[in-house]
Amino acid sequence: MDFYLGIDFGTTGARSTAIDSEGIIHSEVEYNFESGDRASAWQNALSAVIDRIPAAIRRQVRAIALDGTSSTVLLCDTEGIPMCEPILYNDARGAAVMDRVRDLAPPNHTVLSATSSLAKLLWWLESEGGHGGTAPTVFLHQADWLGFLLHGKLGISDYHNALKLGFDVDTLCYPSWLIEGIAGAATPQLPSVVAPGTPVAKVRKEMADRFGFPPDCMVCAGTTDSIAAFLASGVNSPGEAVTSLGSTLAVKLLSNARVDDARYGIYSHRFTPLCRGGAPVPALGAPVPALADDLWLVGGASNTGGAVLRHFFTDAELENLSRQIDPNRESSLDYYPLLNKGDRFPINDPNLQPKLEPRPADSVEFLHGLLESIARIEARGYQLLQELGATPLTKVYTAGGGAKNSVWSAMRQRYLKVPVETPIHTAAAYGSALLAMRGVRGS
Repeated sequence: MDFYLGIDFGTTGARSTAIDSEGIIHSEVEYNFESGDRASAWQNALSAVIDRIPAAIRRQVRAIALDGTSSTVLLCDTEGIPMCEPILYNDARGAAVMDRVRDLAPPNHTVLSATSSLAKLLWWLESEGGHGGTAPTVFLHQADWLGFLLHGKLGISDYHNALKLGFDVDTLCYPSWLIEGIAGAATPQLPSVVAPGTPVAKVRKEMADRFGFPPDCMVCAGTTDSIAAFLASGVNSPGEAVTSLGSTLAVKLLSNARVDDARYGIYSHRFTPLCRGGAPVPALGAPVPALADDLWLVGGASNTGGAVLRHFFTDAELENLSRQIDPNRESSLDYYPLLNKGDRFPINDPNLQPKLEPRPADSVEFLHGLLESIARIEARGYQLLQELGATPLTKVYTAGGGAKNSVWSAMRQRYLKVPVETPIHTAAAYGSALLAMRGVRGS
């Protein structure tokens, strides 16, 4: 029996899911990141979530795909060794170089955000010692580097991860304004970009020997964690959407029309539904194919979400207190729940201040206000997408830990005014496993 392995790297840890050709799950593993150096913690987590998969399954894994948090980036030397601490997806240090980003990019472009991959690259280039002097370096996203650890081909990305670097998903190449604008002796090599799911290379021999993978096991180009969660849901009809309620809030609406507006942190990913057949996957380095029936995943990601809730409550408290909330009663509390200043969507402002006051003495009322405020942010996000031309919203599926909270779902449905449901599969690792299967089976 063939198995397909998906590995998801989220905010707090890594997860792996192994499925068969029918999509049935045979193994699920979760591992929380260790403290200390981020790159080392990721590498240790990658080994842990693989090592804990039953050996009998590992011996029959045909393909692997990984996802990582969007705009989490790092600089490596030409051997793939990180030159400095990676920068996380929600790090807004790029605010210091936004004048430079605005000089380079077209108006309202996706990269016009302090947390974009391009802003982080320019920050590295303009900060003292941030780019390692004149030594050759390679700029990678989290999923790119993790894939490299498995297949050994340095400098390969996918067009989901590369979007916020400036990769043009219409022409499927880097635009001239980007290449010419960052040219210089100290400029890192940008990754080559292929379609998500493209077979990149077989697992390195040392990795195959260590974990017991078959020698012909293929590592495929990955995606972002929120798109992997979207793939897991099985959504393929325009108007349907997936909200990922994990540590942060990410919304993705499947649309016939593309919408991009940096004022609100809105961007569109090119998307080929898993249920559709298409052109054969390209050879590495060949032009990325664009299918005539490709759709667009329109959305954005906010820094609000479960991390704020867990800052105030344990999981047990969240479950117990939620049961005491009437989801049909509107809370009078109006918060903007953030742990630190700055948000990306639907307000794109690195200096936006958290609003968590007044805090009532009653914990039930406080949680009610937090949940409802996050629901309002989600609803405003979908409203903006439709105002700017996306396909009208018809249904929202929920992924992430928030999908388990039925009270919150009822509250959100009141604001969204469409059905809110939980799909059979919600884990991003499951979506990455499906992507791996499509990569080697071509369907």
